[in-house]
Amino acid sequence: MARKLKVWVDHQACVGNAMCESIAAKTFRLNDNRQSEVMDPTANTEAEILEAAENCPVSAIFVEDAETGERLFP
Repeated sequence: MARKLKVWVDHQACVGNAMCESIAAKTFRLNDNRQSEVMDPTANTEAEILEAAENCPVSAIFVEDAETGERLFP
C-alpha cells in the first residue's frame, strides 16, 4: 500500500518553469500567476512526485509522509 503524501509548493520561491507539471502532470499545475500548485497528491506515483520535486530548479516543492511527518524532500 502506498503511503499518503503531504505535498506543497513555496510560492515565495516558485519561478513557474513548469518542470514539475511536465513530470507529474496529474499532481501539479501552474495557476494564473504561473506558479505551481498541488491539485492531487495521490494522482501520480510517489516516485514521480519526488522526481518532480528533485527537478525543481529552486527547490520550491516539499514532500512529507502525511502520517509520520517525515520529510522526504528536500
